[in-house]
Amino acid sequence: MTERRILITAALPYANGPIHLGHLVEYIQTDIWVRFQRLRGNQCLFVCADDTHGTAIMISAQRHGITEEEWIERISQEHQHDFAGFGISFDHYGSTNSPENRELCGEFWSALSSAGLIVVKEVEQLFDPEKEIFLADRFVKGTCPKCQAADQYGDNCDKCGATYTPAELIDPFSTLSGATPVLRKSTHHFVRLEALHDFLNEWTQSGDHLQSEVANYLKGHFLHEPLRDWDVSRPAPYFGFEIPDQPGNYWYVWFDAPIGYIASTAQWCRQHGENLESWWKNPETEIHHFIGKDITYFHTLFWPGMLKSAGFNLPSKVHIHGFLTVNGEKMSKSKGTFVKASTYLEHLDPQYLRYFYASKLGPRLDDIDLNLDEFASKVNSDLVGKVVNLASRTAKFVQSTGLSTEYPDDQGLFAQGAAAGDEIAAAYEACDYNRAVRLIIELADRANPFVEQAEPWKLRKDPEQADRLQDVCTIALNLFRQVVVYLSPLLPRLAEQTSELFGTPIEHWDDAQTPLTGQGVNKFKHMLKRIEQKDIEAMVEESKNEIESENDTETTNTPWSDSDQPLQDEPLAETCTIDDFAKVDLRVARVIEAEHVPEANKLLKLTLSLGGNERRQVFAGIKKAYEPEKLVGRLVVMVANLQPRKMRFGLSEGMITASGPGGADVFLLSPDSGAVPGQRVH
Repeated sequence: MTERRILITAALPYANGPIHLGHLVEYIQTDIWVRFQRLRGNQCLFVCADDTHGTAIMISAQRHGITEEEWIERISQEHQHDFAGFGISFDHYGSTNSPENRELCGEFWSALSSAGLIVVKEVEQLFDPEKEIFLADRFVKGTCPKCQAADQYGDNCDKCGATYTPAELIDPFSTLSGATPVLRKSTHHFVRLEALHDFLNEWTQSGDHLQSEVANYLKGHFLHEPLRDWDVSRPAPYFGFEIPDQPGNYWYVWFDAPIGYIASTAQWCRQHGENLESWWKNPETEIHHFIGKDITYFHTLFWPGMLKSAGFNLPSKVHIHGFLTVNGEKMSKSKGTFVKASTYLEHLDPQYLRYFYASKLGPRLDDIDLNLDEFASKVNSDLVGKVVNLASRTAKFVQSTGLSTEYPDDQGLFAQGAAAGDEIAAAYEACDYNRAVRLIIELADRANPFVEQAEPWKLRKDPEQADRLQDVCTIALNLFRQVVVYLSPLLPRLAEQTSELFGTPIEHWDDAQTPLTGQGVNKFKHMLKRIEQKDIEAMVEESKNEIESENDTETTNTPWSDSDQPLQDEPLAETCTIDDFAKVDLRVARVIEAEHVPEANKLLKLTLSLGGNERRQVFAGIKKAYEPEKLVGRLVVMVANLQPRKMRFGLSEGMITASGPGGADVFLLSPDSGAVPGQRVH
């Protein structure tokens, strides 16, 4: 296998508040992929940095009576401490407020200017006359111009979902001073993104760089029409880098933040005597960005356009994930489910969260839910009851003898595990961690019955069974180590503990291919304990009672800013009674067969199971959005009591539910984990 050269980034956390469990979805997802690539022998560089500029940073520093530099240094230390606590293995963690970033911003600016991509426009903005500062959208509140809901922010309404400009608010006021803002004009600089339209269309639609649903989203929402100019500057006062040839104007935070990826790499290169161009201007280097879906637009249109214009490597892949809910709802401080990383670490092992997130993360943009009951149950069942159990029940019996000198006959168990390595590796590579976890736990599920049937705790009582006892424990411990090798990207601490147990480090993916024989086994030390409900309750209670800082409110950490465009496209239907709604029998169903309908441009033929022998044939207009083979096994929601409809392709016996305008922009609705075919959707 040829060694790959890979640069990996996770999105830069904003230096204005603590890391919480929602943030950690991304950093854990990225770290798992990095650790997997290292285990495969690939050369990886994993960089990140704090995103440190903008009005919000300036205001926070003022409120705390310190300089902006002191504020961002304080936050950086907190962020790095939290990341280390969860085993996030950055090679370098920098800051966008660095000399390297300032220099690189100048390089990008010169390239964009030379290409004629910078235009200057006069912009009218709300201005706080008391603070003497232009107000960002989130520093203005007022009454929604659409639904008249009070106390709404300057970009969108939490009540009706409408989007608008701050100037459109009724009775606006500054959240910084309470003063009534006034409209003032200022000069802003814009990047002419439309000039890069053809390139961006080709790059996003190539099929290589983005998940298919992301490419479809960009095509349907942005690339079907001229791209808007991108505002990349802000007038003074502003905490950031002043534009060298535009005194009194600063690069907007979203201009210099992604350049921070390169700046952080540059800092690492200077520390290690490497050349930056070998990482960012070398066609042999792969660049992989991991981000949340809320910043898709910036990383899939603006950022590639900037890189192309400045002559840097384009991303090989932008991996985009969904959001986190807790117990099926948005994280809530009042319910104690808005949990800071530092609070979690006071109560629970970080490996638990790494494992649970991995068991939920797939290659698509689906949101994941941290159901706290399921969290405890899955960790206790899988990690404690199935994985660690293999070692805890056998290691103590071979402390004095060590492992057998030859690997005993295990009826093919180790060979089956070795053969699964390629399939598990493919799942990791595709960020399909959910599948990887299932495949690995299947190995543990096959190993545990062997131990149960062999009963080493009984063999140890009979001196004549000493050789058999050693063989049984040799098999069990090798199966345990094999599982841990495959789990090591998720559970680095467990991999370290396993290395200590055998005195042999886990260093490569191929360590799972060959069993250990003829060596000593050290004293077994406790590895993972069961999650106790009281620990979860204590974490939730502490989160409830934590004092909310002025700059860390539930609202400002909300990743959603949903457009009202779908409602404009399809207005709400007339109201119906509960009796009318009850007539529709919605059921969970599993797709057991899916195939193309050759004569139809839009239809797929699906066979759905409602459980048992209950089957339904449905023709669904999702052909442009989904590949049939990828639907098999998926749970969907179907209208089960719809009058069957005879079509020229056959009888359609129901309908599956989906959202979106149609064509390639169709999104199937799926039930949460735990749902089973046949259950009614209420």
